[in-house]
Amino acid sequence: MSQATSATAPRSKGQAGVDPYSIPLDKIDVADNELFSTDTHWGYFERLRKEAPVHYCAETDVGAYWSVTKYRDIEAVGKDTETYSSARTITLVDPNPEFPLETGFITMDGPKHMAQRKTAQPVVAPRNLALLEPLIRERAKAILESLPVGETFDWVDRVSIELTTAMLATLFDFPYEERRKLTHWSEVATSDPKLQIGIPGLTDAERQSTLLECLQEFTVLWNERKSKPAGDRLDFVTALAQGEATRDLPPLEYLGNLILLIVGGNDTTRNSISGGVLALNEFPAEYQKLRDNPGIIPNMVSEMIRWQTPLAHMRRTATRDAELGGQPIKKGDKLALWYVSGNRDDSVIDRADEFLIDRKNPKQHLSFGWGAHFCVGSRLAEMQLRILWEETMARFRQVEVVAEPVRVHSFFVKGFHELKVQLHPW
Repeated sequence: MSQATSATAPRSKGQAGVDPYSIPLDKIDVADNELFSTDTHWGYFERLRKEAPVHYCAETDVGAYWSVTKYRDIEAVGKDTETYSSARTITLVDPNPEFPLETGFITMDGPKHMAQRKTAQPVVAPRNLALLEPLIRERAKAILESLPVGETFDWVDRVSIELTTAMLATLFDFPYEERRKLTHWSEVATSDPKLQIGIPGLTDAERQSTLLECLQEFTVLWNERKSKPAGDRLDFVTALAQGEATRDLPPLEYLGNLILLIVGGNDTTRNSISGGVLALNEFPAEYQKLRDNPGIIPNMVSEMIRWQTPLAHMRRTATRDAELGGQPIKKGDKLALWYVSGNRDDSVIDRADEFLIDRKNPKQHLSFGWGAHFCVGSRLAEMQLRILWEETMARFRQVEVVAEPVRVHSFFVKGFHELKVQLHPW
């Protein structure tokens, strides 16, 4: 993410906790951190889907933008990469001209996007995943065996972060003992000090220096691996350093790809792990279904990813005048594809506001995006969640949530800072 153009602190929108039908339709601004940190965004998206599925908001902290809130419209925009470009940036926050960091190949279109994507893809392809699965299971077992039974602890820190960060260290062949740096870099990358997104108290200077520190450390790894033979298990740094389309990347473009892969591997899986625990506690009948039939776990994993929707939106920028949902889109307009809303669209997904682990078509969701930019690591995310829940159910009858979760202050990353739980063995 990058900085807003205004030097002043963002205005308080005052929408959280307010009846969404009491606000004039043209004044609704769902790009509101507080709506997400208080989990009160649902009614706003429900109203937009009903009354203005392609909705224009003229005056906001991120500038004017269109909200695309229904499943089929999001799908249509995702398919039409010629009209709706990813090339500018992936969030509603415009890039900072003083630190023009682009988030890797996800902010590219056409042949350049495909060439760089194909370079990274083998790392998370089925062959590599088959090599990784035993390691993921070994780590999941170790994490779960280390947890205190009968005591309250933070599931986010002890499980969600630990498992995904360990996996990231392996995917990058990054020093394992320093793996928490990857978590920190991910959180810094998705923060924005001026818009008060993400880490509280972070400054612009701290954000930039931290990301340059990330670049410096990964440049050392790049130089080590650019001519080193790849082993049986390919890693992202080796793939980028040796790939024909990526071996001559400028430093900030290399950093952009690193941030894309770090955030993609950290925030999404991590927050689906935490969100899944919360969902099972909020729907106890579903938890009982799981106890009665652990074989349903692969199906449940897809439902958890839909239910959580760990990245609330992605942005597109119109390359030409167009029409969407009966609305006139002008060249240069920015559009937010609200995956979090499309995943609750009951015109496409039956009983969309219910968490159902035996849903008949659980993979029908938008959490991994759509079209050319479909998440490159989707299979890895599903595998990590599946293994974790297989090992969790082998040990514990319930992971009980014992306090209100602390959610991330962001309208981009939909996640958790803290989730206090207690374990109940069989």
